Amino acid sequence: MRFPRSSGILLHPTSLPSAWGIGDLGQSAYRFVDWLAEAGQSLWQILPLGPTGYGDSPYQCFSAFAGNPLLVSLDKLVNDGLFSRKELQTAPFFPDDTVDYGAVIHFKLPLLNKSFERIRSGAAPAHKRAFEEFCVAEASWLDDYALFMAIKEMHSGASWDTWDHDIATRRPAELRRWRDKLTDPIETVKYLQYLFFSQWRELKAYAHQRGIRIIGDAPIFVAYDSADVWAHPELFYLDEEGRPTVVAGVPPDYFSATGQLWGNPLYRWDRMAETGYAWWIARVKATLDLVDIVRLDHFRGFEAYWEVPADEPTAVNGRWVQGPGEALFAALERALGDLPIIAEDLGVITPPVEALRDRFNFPGMKVLQFAFSTNADNAYLPHNYTRNCIVYTGTHDNDTTLGWFNTRGNVERQAVLQYLDRDDSDIAGDLIRLAMVSVADVAVAPLQDVLRLGSEARQNTPGRLGGNWGWRFRAEALKPIVAKSLRDMVATYGRLPKKH
Repeated sequence: MRFPRSSGILLHPTSLPSAWGIGDLGQSAYRFVDWLAEAGQSLWQILPLGPTGYGDSPYQCFSAFAGNPLLVSLDKLVNDGLFSRKELQTAPFFPDDTVDYGAVIHFKLPLLNKSFERIRSGAAPAHKRAFEEFCVAEASWLDDYALFMAIKEMHSGASWDTWDHDIATRRPAELRRWRDKLTDPIETVKYLQYLFFSQWRELKAYAHQRGIRIIGDAPIFVAYDSADVWAHPELFYLDEEGRPTVVAGVPPDYFSATGQLWGNPLYRWDRMAETGYAWWIARVKATLDLVDIVRLDHFRGFEAYWEVPADEPTAVNGRWVQGPGEALFAALERALGDLPIIAEDLGVITPPVEALRDRFNFPGMKVLQFAFSTNADNAYLPHNYTRNCIVYTGTHDNDTTLGWFNTRGNVERQAVLQYLDRDDSDIAGDLIRLAMVSVADVAVAPLQDVLRLGSEARQNTPGRLGGNWGWRFRAEALKPIVAKSLRDMVATYGRLPKKH
């Protein structure tokens, strides 16, 4: 699908300002949407919205369908009469510019659970009716997810493969026993999902009113310790005990002599095909209920993926295996119509991957931070773009533009300045302008670059354990002058929304 000439900002909701330790779906999210509209933007790009586990990564979630209850706004629940403002005064000290996930979980989840107790005791009857309707509408994934999370809590968060054999392998009698045993915890998990979905859908509707569409993100693989794998083991390469036999990764390359061993279980694409790719259709449909456009992470894996035996210590001894290719996307297209998908096609991409992307007219990605390390033929340099692509100054996995530039060698720094024909006084602003002036249909910049922030504001450093996904900005950073500067730029380069 082609997108109109436009621009947007990359910002995950956890990075929004909030008094409660983590960005949420309350007032600051609505203010951010207003600011996007004032800045002449058309798009808000986010990361996966799922419930995060160890490491806090939105790319390793407990479900490909569920939402993250830590994003639920406590202030909105106060306004709904589900607890008092006074009860929020028990909050510990939270830093303004980072997320302390442990402290947030310890403070926030008990309050959310308390609001459910009040609904069950008769408070807010409209919420109770809406919750019951939600449970029916989302039962296809919600029932398994709620049971999974309730059992997981009973096992102190341990991975499902360490549970007793009969429940780990979903013996029907054990499933019934645990459902009966955990009725209240299961309902609580469902309620947290209801809160997330109801607040997110309200925010999405408001964004549409302001002319803002949302770009979401769907990782190709799911986490092993997830409701998806536990509930559908037949769709993955697992042994009789439920453990992976092969896992995902990428082969050795210039950046890593041993490749990257991701460890995600791999799909049984033959089994997927037998069902008409029903699980993937359900997943993409559910994602498009939450967002308007989907960025498919690691798109090349749909054409061919790197398979590594599960007992290997590195990704060296793997092999390329053919993915579903056209068959999957044809099935998605038949079920869902024209697909608003962005193909994350970064890295070494082969002609068959490009052919698959182009067969369905998916725009690929261009990242300006990758553009200046070779020569004039570099595919990430704007003079080599086609229109059907999305250009970024950087992504969530990159350093900020300012941090990146400050760590380049002299040769690369000079190449950047020569291409821009500018000095280095506003390198982040200059790369945003370069993205905006390009022929790419869509230009996106992380908010960190718009705010001219350095490496202290980096969202994620791949391969680093801990210290990721925590950056937040302060409310006063969204100054009107910054919005005006962006608006002037998008107007100059023909990216202003048509309604203006």
